[in-house]
Amino acid sequence: MTYESFCGGIFETNCYLLRAPEGWILFDAPDGACDWLQSHKIDLKLLLLTHGHVDHVQDVARIKRQFDCPIGCHRLTAPMISDREFFRSFGFQLEIEPVEPDFFIEQTRERKFLGLEMHVLEVPGHCPGSLCFFSRKDHLLVGGDVLFAGSVGRGDLPGGDIDLLLEGIRKKLFSLGDDVTVLPGHGPPTKIGTERRTNPFLR
Repeated sequence: MTYESFCGGIFETNCYLLRAPEGWILFDAPDGACDWLQSHKIDLKLLLLTHGHVDHVQDVARIKRQFDCPIGCHRLTAPMISDREFFRSFGFQLEIEPVEPDFFIEQTRERKFLGLEMHVLEVPGHCPGSLCFFSRKDHLLVGGDVLFAGSVGRGDLPGGDIDLLLEGIRKKLFSLGDDVTVLPGHGPPTKIGTERRTNPFLR
């Protein structure tokens, strides 16, 4: 599979651009992602969100305006991108330009996005409605902030639950196979097998 990555915003958040049979898909939209897409002359056809934390969605509205592409996310992510005051209600001095999702995504063993077949897994604990997108054919997982190289997502943010997160990683991600490459929301790619054997949070 052809994919490219961009790291943007003050939290150094990753997003991933994958080439599907029917066009380009972007996973997540950190600050700067829209300009990056334009500079690469990408004709974006679809934006999918792993979760709704502000560092992953800051450019969603800009991308929607620029490319007029559909936005897909979990139902619990919708208020995080459509309510300008959502993050302020939790005490964070952060806001985003609101935008409405075009369709909702839930856990399913098979769903096609622009002809790209993916297994969608819901792995909450870092954020309600957190999704991972797995291409079996390519042994590739777009993991959001669930599993990192040598670490895991935080469980102390609003709606977080570290025990739920660790359980989801062990039950849902480890079973995908040790050779699966994880594209995380922060930091470098890693392998499921590497994290199963060496991740200090998961021993």
